[in-house]
Amino acid sequence: MQAAIIYLAAALAEIGGCFSFWAWLRMGKSPLWLVPGGASLALFAWLLTRVDSAEAGRAYAAYGGIYITTSLVWLWAVEGVRPDRWDIGGTALCLIGACVIYFGPHRA
Repeated sequence: MQAAIIYLAAALAEIGGCFSFWAWLRMGKSPLWLVPGGASLALFAWLLTRVDSAEAGRAYAAYGGIYITTSLVWLWAVEGVRPDRWDIGGTALCLIGACVIYFGPHRA
């Protein structure tokens, strides 16, 4: 359960950081948006090191499903665009893949 909380926090930090760059470049916001954005991206990287996994690549791969899910929640909650059935189906596939990667019986 702790990994899920860390992954969710990492996803929010990554999306928030990336959105600050999006806001600056695509929405004409002040370059000052880059300061909290950079801090948010650094927090994202630090959070991923907190996941209990012997291999970084496997932790990042499993994180991908959480990131995709959180991105679509962001799309709906922040940008006001409701995900469609293709978004939801794709997210379900990604979450299944993330579970296979994270919980699979890997060789030590």
